[in-house]
This record gives sequence, structure tokens and C-alpha cells, in this order.
Amino acid sequence: MEVLPQAIRNAVDAFSQLPGIGPKTAQRLAFYLLRSPEALALNLGEALMRLKADTLLCEICCSFSDTQPCALCAGGGRDRSVICVVEDPHHVHVIERMGEYRGLYHVLHGTISPLDGVGPEDIRLRELMTRLAPEEGVAVQEVIVATSPNLGGQATAEWIARLLAPRGIKVTQLARGLASGSDIEFADDMTFRYALEGRKAL
Repeated sequence: MEVLPQAIRNAVDAFSQLPGIGPKTAQRLAFYLLRSPEALALNLGEALMRLKADTLLCEICCSFSDTQPCALCAGGGRDRSVICVVEDPHHVHVIERMGEYRGLYHVLHGTISPLDGVGPEDIRLRELMTRLAPEEGVAVQEVIVATSPNLGGQATAEWIARLLAPRGIKVTQLARGLASGSDIEFADDMTFRYALEGRKAL
């Protein structure tokens, strides 16, 4: 017989859908919110509603933003001859936090993974190619492929290298200072700096 009220079960089910949250952790979160002041739950609910309503996809780099275009694309002081290609929007934050890179970004929102049914047309490669078109007047000299060092990331890097080969744009990849099979999000500052400095042509 189910002893938990339906509202608690609904909250547990909702929390369980988040990455890294199992049933036990979801239940702890639900009970924590019940014991907390009502303002906490209200603030959390409002923040989640605003998260979807107030977040845009930058029309240039495809990263998340609250302005159009995003602050990095619109701002000065960036090296516009270099574009760093990452697979997820949160990787932009990770790289910026390290303070080593001064160019622009492009977010793919995934990597090529035929086994998962994800092809080149399912990620934002078309938008990248548009940015590099000669008629756009963008003098991009280098594209750094900063996908994670796993099968999907490597397949995507090689696809980008083949796409850009006829354009004469230098394509580099982060050096393998990053552990194979890991995610770029978990790289420490020193590892990322060496990887960025040791990038090589594809």
C-alpha cells in the first residue's frame, strides 16, 4: 500500500527525471522542501519557470543567453578570427571560467553518434558553416574543436575537419591532456590550459 501522498510522489517523480538524481535523492529533496520555509519552494518554482521563459538561443553562436545576440558575440575585446566549437552550452561557461581563451564560440548541442541516431544534420553544424561563409565577411582563420575526448566527440571533430578542408580554414583540436572518455566539464584549469596550448591540426 502506497503511504506517500500523491503530491510527494509527483515531486519525487519529477526530481528523478533530472540527470544524476536517483529515487532516494529525489525523495530526500522532496522531503527537504516540505520541511523548509514555503518561500524556498516558491522561489525554486519561480526560478524554474523563468529558466525556460527568459532563456534564448543566441542567433550567432547557438549558446544560451538572455540577450540577442549573447554578450560574448556582441561584446568587443574578443579575437574574432578564432571560433571554439563545443558540444554543450555549459562548456562555454567551463572554458570562460578558466580565463585562457579569448576567441568566440559555437555550440553544437550534441555530437555525431550514429548508434544513437544522431547525424550531422541533428546538431548545429549548418549554423557553423553559415558563420564561415565568405559572404558573411567573417575572417575566421582557425576553428578549435573542443568536443569531449570520446567516440562522439572524435567523430564530430573529424567531420568538421572534412567539412572545412576545402575552405582553407585551419582546424585544430584540443591536445589530449584531457583524459580519454571523460567530459570536458570535469577538466581542471591546468589540464585545460595544457590541452588548449597543445592543440594540433586535424
